[in-house]
Amino acid sequence: MGTSKIEVHYWASARAAAGVAGDTLEVDGPVTLEAIVERVLALHPGTRLADVLQVCSTLVGDRPVNTEDPGAVLVSPGSSVEFLPPFAGG
Repeated sequence: MGTSKIEVHYWASARAAAGVAGDTLEVDGPVTLEAIVERVLALHPGTRLADVLQVCSTLVGDRPVNTEDPGAVLVSPGSSVEFLPPFAGG
């Protein structure tokens, strides 16, 4: 039945780097976190977003996935992905 969506939210310096609070990605089915990162970086060329995302904590829904391989983390349509940079220090 067409495409579904994944909501991507950026917080703090990730929001500043992207220039937006979030993006909505249309998907045909589950996609990897790695593919989501590639897609959001393509949406924001020429920004610091790639550097910021490298230090972010990442949540898929309410599940932290920092220690997992982004190529193995599947994100289902209707889910949200949140990028949370460190809030204090560097």
